[in-house]
This record gives sequence, C-alpha cells and structure tokens, in this order.
Amino acid sequence: MDDKTEELRDIFMDISEEETVTESQAEQRGSIVETSDDEADRERLEGVVASLRDRYDFVTDFETATYVRLVRAFYDGESDEAIAEGLSVPVDDVFRARMDLHLLRGVDTDAPFEICELRRRPEASDDALAAEFGVDETTVRRYRHVVAAEDAARAANHRYQTEFDEILTDAALSGHFTDQITEDGLDEAAEDIETDVSF
Repeated sequence: MDDKTEELRDIFMDISEEETVTESQAEQRGSIVETSDDEADRERLEGVVASLRDRYDFVTDFETATYVRLVRAFYDGESDEAIAEGLSVPVDDVFRARMDLHLLRGVDTDAPFEICELRRRPEASDDALAAEFGVDETTVRRYRHVVAAEDAARAANHRYQTEFDEILTDAALSGHFTDQITEDGLDEAAEDIETDVSF
C-alpha cells in the first residue's frame, strides 16, 4: 500500500463508522435463478391469465398462481388427472380451467356424437340432446365447454394460446433465428459465387 492509498484509507476510517474498508464479497446463493428467466416467464404467464380473466367469464375460480401452475403442467404434457393430483383439486375442475384458458387437447373433441350439433343447436336443452345422442347430460355439458372454448379461442384468433406457446416453448426463439438467417444477406452473396465442379 503506497502513501497516497494509506492516506485515503485513514481519511475513510476517520469519517466512516466501518472498521474495514472492503465490503464482503460473499455471493448470495440463488440470486441469479430467482430473478432470471423463470421469474420473468411466471410474470408473463400471470399477465396472460389476467388478460383472459378480464375478457371472459371463467367457470373456475382459482388463484392466478394455480392457473400458472396448471398451464406449465399442461405444456409439460401432464394429464388432467396428474395435474389435479399436483394441484389437489378435482379433475373436473382442471378440465374446466383448461377450457377457461383455451388450452385444448386433441382428444377433447372426440365426442361420442357429432360435436358440431352442439354448435348448430345451442338452444337445445342438455337432457333433450342427451336422450337424442344416447349419452348422459354430464357428457353433453362437457362437450358444450369444449365447443365454447374452441369458439372463444377462434374469435380471439388463438391469441392466448400463441402467447403461452411463446413463453413456454422455444418455437418463437427458433423462428426468430430462422428469420435472421434468411435475412442476413447470405443468399444474396451466394448468388455471385460461381461453381465449377467437374467429375
């Protein structure tokens, strides 16, 4: 330590109540993880859920955090039964919450009757349709939820599904890089390259 540094140190010690000049360099464990992408994704998911709730009347009434966990589990490929077990809620509530969130599986439309009939005949009662289709009223009500979710998603141009996709999959990132590759001028440069290959 040279004279100048020592002098500055003495001045600092005189005006400061601290006994040391240096501050602890101990790293806070987990600080990066807690404030990085995962937290940002959670906040974005909460925003999408809030937007859905503002626009539509939800049948279910979960906390926002529960909906976020449900969305993550859905994108992880978990079944409704597994999600229900993880959230400690009835499996029927998971199904209805998925419909509220426009999260449809391919099997959701596999009805034991022509599901488009529900769209064509919204005024028909559940019991009348159940008798006509040879199913119980619970089945009719289930597929009414599916049709309503499909119609709402279509009317919103699948906006919310797209937002969930962008947050929870790398599709948007892949597309971004693909666009950059096609627009970076390499194609134009390659046009001027002459190839003369003889065998």
